[in-house]
Amino acid sequence: MNIIPKIAKEMQTILTVNAENRAAEVELIKRKRQITGSTLAQTLIFGWLDNPDSTLDELTQTAANLGVEITPQGLDKRFTFQTADFIHLILKDTVGTLISTDPVAIPILNRFNGVYIKDSSTVTLPDELGDIWQGCGGRVDRNTKASVKLHVRVNMSTGGMEGPYLYAGRSQDRSCHFQEEHPPCGSLNICDLGYFSLVVMQDMSDHGVFWLSRINTQCSIYHGGDKWDLADFLKGHENQSLDVSILLGAKAQVPCRLLSYPVPASIAAQRRAKLKAAYKREGKTPSEKHLYLTNWTVMVTNVPPKELTHKEAFVMYKIRWQIELIFKLWKSYGSIDKWRTQKPARILCELYAKLVVVVIQHWILLCGCWHVIQRSPVKASMLIRSYAKHLLLSFATGSRKKICEALEIICKHMATKCRMNSRSKKPNAYQLLLGVS
Repeated sequence: MNIIPKIAKEMQTILTVNAENRAAEVELIKRKRQITGSTLAQTLIFGWLDNPDSTLDELTQTAANLGVEITPQGLDKRFTFQTADFIHLILKDTVGTLISTDPVAIPILNRFNGVYIKDSSTVTLPDELGDIWQGCGGRVDRNTKASVKLHVRVNMSTGGMEGPYLYAGRSQDRSCHFQEEHPPCGSLNICDLGYFSLVVMQDMSDHGVFWLSRINTQCSIYHGGDKWDLADFLKGHENQSLDVSILLGAKAQVPCRLLSYPVPASIAAQRRAKLKAAYKREGKTPSEKHLYLTNWTVMVTNVPPKELTHKEAFVMYKIRWQIELIFKLWKSYGSIDKWRTQKPARILCELYAKLVVVVIQHWILLCGCWHVIQRSPVKASMLIRSYAKHLLLSFATGSRKKICEALEIICKHMATKCRMNSRSKKPNAYQLLLGVS
């Protein structure tokens, strides 16, 4: 599937027509000037795509490539809360556009109508922004009152990414709309305990959606007509891997499979140390049952055994970490949580603009190397950044054909230069998936 024309069309629409409309909506440009809604949006998006740590001088050079002459001081004055609202609307337009490609050629993924992973990550903001994005608070006096939580869901088969959707930092993961908007029938939904909900699991089962999750250790289980505490149930199966049918939850009693395996002693010791440290920070002590459960990895799923074996389920769950790598990429290489200022309004502008950047960057990755099983998102993002000025100049022509040509050049190089090396000692996720396919 050649999605380059679609990406070129969406980028051009969002950063030209939509940008002008959004600028008018927030009354950003009150009289005709050299800088417009579209040139301002393009300056910030392409400027931070080229260099996430761009200075004002560098951003004005980006503007110059668009035919806009503005001083660093003049650009700095543009970073207002009104401009932040404008860029936030651009972000919503970008996030509202779903780009996907052909399913990657990994048999175990293609058993399902998409394999979806979801998670959230938090960006801490200055306390002055607490009225806009309320934080969780904390023991320290600074930078606890404001934060924003980014929710993302990715189809690991086609690469389609929903989000990032922004919520207040203090909100629970279970409040995200993903809990109610399920993936399609026949798909597999993989998430961490932050989204764990028996009501949601049952609803997905009712709609033909498969799910795979770690178990909430507080949940009761029913097996063989008896009610069990999880720790007590596992004690009756020391050193055994389990794959049994259960009912999950005292009231909900969701039909599913319980999958478990005992972990090596060294892993269990690491888990206990981490658990004790976490409890100590809260002035508490973990229970003996909680400590005992560190000896096990336990998951629950509604996927039938013929569709997903015990071994395959544990391998499949490991791809959930791919979304953690996405957040790491955004923060380490996209600098979405770093800025060159202490001004709250400018920080918001930079956050929203950089989030637009990482979404567009993901689109380009899809057409360039998603089909490559051993793709390296880090190498891909660095290559895309190296072509940012070339892409900007094609944008400045106003020709969609030129934008397509620039994207084609990027994708041609990405397909050959953005691969991970295979690892023999610690296989990466895709090696593991191919190993069980």
